[in-house]
Amino acid sequence: QVQLVESGGGSVQPGGSLRLSCAASGFTFSMYGMSWYRRAPGKERELVASVSSAGSSTTYAGSVKGRFTASRDNAKNTMYLQMNSLKPEDTAVYYCNVWFDRNYWGQGTQVTVSS
Repeated sequence: QVQLVESGGGSVQPGGSLRLSCAASGFTFSMYGMSWYRRAPGKERELVASVSSAGSSTTYAGSVKGRFTASRDNAKNTMYLQMNSLKPEDTAVYYCNVWFDRNYWGQGTQVTVSS
């Protein structure tokens, strides 16, 4: 079965960095585009970044462009989100996502940015 497992979240001060990972299994990882979403307290889920199946193309939400970098390693069936210059408004649970016959989600990893 499809499994997506996020890791790498934590607490960091404003201006700090974190690197999230999403380990995927149960499907042919290299065939599908992948995405990162986040849900902040009291807010709707937001698309943060997407990366194409080969990793050659990425898109970002305006709020994170220039600070976050999405990438993937198809040999390791893993997607990454490098987050730099973190702000308090980046505080959220971050989820990885893939869609083929339906949406699949990981369990999420908490990111807290606070001084």
